[in-house]
Amino acid sequence: MKRHVLFFCFLSALLVLIASCEQPSLTSTPEKVGLSSDTLSLAGQLMQEYIDSSKWAGIATLVMKDDKIVYNERFGYSSIKDSLPLEEQTIYRIFSMTKPVTAVALMTLYDEGKFELDDKLSGYIPGFADVKVYNPEIKSLEPQTDELTIRHLLTHSSGIVYGWGQSHVDSLYRATGVGNWNAPIGDKVEIMTTLPLKFQPGTAWKYGLSIDVAGYLVEVLSGMPLDDYFKARIFDPLGMDDTGFYVPEEKHPRLSGLYYRDKQGKVKEGGFMANIFKNDPVHFSGGGGLVSTMDNYLSFCRMLLHGGKLNGVRILEESTVKMIMSDQLPVLIDYKEGVGYGLAGQVDLETGEYSWAGAASTNFWIDPSTEMIVITCAQLMPSDYSYAHEFYDLVKRSVIKD
Repeated sequence: MKRHVLFFCFLSALLVLIASCEQPSLTSTPEKVGLSSDTLSLAGQLMQEYIDSSKWAGIATLVMKDDKIVYNERFGYSSIKDSLPLEEQTIYRIFSMTKPVTAVALMTLYDEGKFELDDKLSGYIPGFADVKVYNPEIKSLEPQTDELTIRHLLTHSSGIVYGWGQSHVDSLYRATGVGNWNAPIGDKVEIMTTLPLKFQPGTAWKYGLSIDVAGYLVEVLSGMPLDDYFKARIFDPLGMDDTGFYVPEEKHPRLSGLYYRDKQGKVKEGGFMANIFKNDPVHFSGGGGLVSTMDNYLSFCRMLLHGGKLNGVRILEESTVKMIMSDQLPVLIDYKEGVGYGLAGQVDLETGEYSWAGAASTNFWIDPSTEMIVITCAQLMPSDYSYAHEFYDLVKRSVIKD
């Protein structure tokens, strides 16, 4: 009997050893993947200087190359007033880094044959068929020349705005509160169908509520609330168990503080949006409603870099990922010199780098040409991306030339 017990103990230990050998480590040294430790250290020193000078409360940084994490450092605090440092599992408000997640969710339905990118949106949300376009030159409404499509939504070329500007259309968005999160997204979309577009679809690029509408389209096509669809089709398969539209009470201690700068430029903890992610919401914003951790969002980025598949689980077809991460703007639109716009994120036309940012000063970059992913997280509003771009520039400089 004892021999049998010893045999099974040995067998169990052997199986554990074999399993561990089959799961290669995700970490490595910079030099093994062609990066300079000295230059990455310099990037870290710069981030620490920002903390020491009280210009920032906390900064988290992560670099993965060739599917190996070679830099994963945190500087400063999650909460200054409670002296809590940033931790590996700190939860961040990622705001507009939600947009690529929504694009992926919608494109899973594309893979199922539920729509084509150039389908008219009114074929799925009928109210958009009669939406007019405001012409500022004659101060009047006119019909859509080319009707609003799903591609227009995902590339911010729809004429749907946020209401941040000073135009007549922006003022209508503000007056109706269409961008507020105080009602279900379907109710807000219904209001949008009563408002004019700022320009003819496909003729300009303007940041706005387009991806929120795309999130509602996910609900229409799938018959599921957006949070449930995200969980079933993206979060659970990728192991993103700390990503969602709010932070459950038991995880509140892990939610980073939110910061702002006072008139003297001093960083202060708090602000009107500090607590909005602590309660189960009535509104699922596909344009900016998620919280996440660095490792959770890294899994999402890795899935895209690996052509829609991660750890044996396929989320999207490889050809669909290529569509997301390539320029999809209508030919009449110039976005930025050398930069195009894919589906819910910008694309470097030379390298294929896909990237976007969030309102609380979070950023990500996925560069297929170097097999590199970089994520930076801070929690400062209004957003300030200077630290992130300085960090990313040094990361790119760290690539050792052959």
